[in-house]
Amino acid sequence: MEMTLAEGVIQRLDVQPGALHRGAEMLFEVRDYRQILSLANRHDWQAPFFGELVVATLVERELGIEIPFRAAWIRTLLAEHHRVISHLAHLSFVAHRLGRADLATSRLREELRRRSLELTGNRLHPMAVRLGGIAVDPTPDWLERAAATHADAAELALRLREALDGTGLGRGVGVLSPEDVSGYGLSGSVARASGVGEDVRRDRPDLAYPALAAELTPPSAPSDGDAASRFAWWAAEVAQSAGLVRACAERLPEGELTAHLPKSVKLPEGDFYAEVEAPLGRAGAFIVSRADRTPWRLRLRTPSMANVSAWDAAARGERPDDLPIVLASLGYVTGDLDK
Repeated sequence: MEMTLAEGVIQRLDVQPGALHRGAEMLFEVRDYRQILSLANRHDWQAPFFGELVVATLVERELGIEIPFRAAWIRTLLAEHHRVISHLAHLSFVAHRLGRADLATSRLREELRRRSLELTGNRLHPMAVRLGGIAVDPTPDWLERAAATHADAAELALRLREALDGTGLGRGVGVLSPEDVSGYGLSGSVARASGVGEDVRRDRPDLAYPALAAELTPPSAPSDGDAASRFAWWAAEVAQSAGLVRACAERLPEGELTAHLPKSVKLPEGDFYAEVEAPLGRAGAFIVSRADRTPWRLRLRTPSMANVSAWDAAARGERPDDLPIVLASLGYVTGDLDK
């Protein structure tokens, strides 16, 4: 970043992410739609499940594939499981800034990754989604362990909220208005912290979310648009997602895991877009198809790109000492910046 200062205050922040391009979007275009899923989870490595989910969602919707009921509930459970991991990763700044080892999130995040390993065979990149369904089937014992771990996450989230409220960390710092949210394409908890209450899970529900409307009631958190509000929303959503995981574990229906697919999966010719509510905001996939087994073009809408683009607006008028708070409250993952 190049920072312009005047009288000790930030006037401009020129963000220069550098050469990040790894060619992932080009690799998508030489893989068939089944193979793309294992590449799509390599972007937001705090929540890689959503890369798999958004591509599968798009292909299934356009081909009219209805996934089995049980698979939809397992996908919902895993989405909220990874949302908690991601939010806790970004909330790790709070313990660091306050010097509070009792608020550290690393031990619990590792425990959550252990649950992922037990179910999918992978700590980070689950590779659990399949076109037409899901490749993993949780046992009753696993569901009990997962619910217990997420109960611990909800308890830690409560203590983080108490610490944030008590110290005022980030209060009045890095304010983003609803106009900033619209102008920079911000979404997710960042937008909700500025009073823009959109949520793809609630506004355009699929999977098991229509049956979980009560658990999806927006949590109580400030909407002042500052860093304190963004931290508070992450903490509140950890507790909300933990409740969703518990509800999925308790109500998981019996049934098949995958739907019948044609031998060769091809999208019809045209342009297609789908998005899901990822932890950092809306994650989208745009596909241009020429009715082949591989996409002619596939581009990702990454929430990290939008959040980092807004750093300049959030940092203007702040002191350099507060810059770490501003940046930490606008979460990003480096791989998710890869365009």
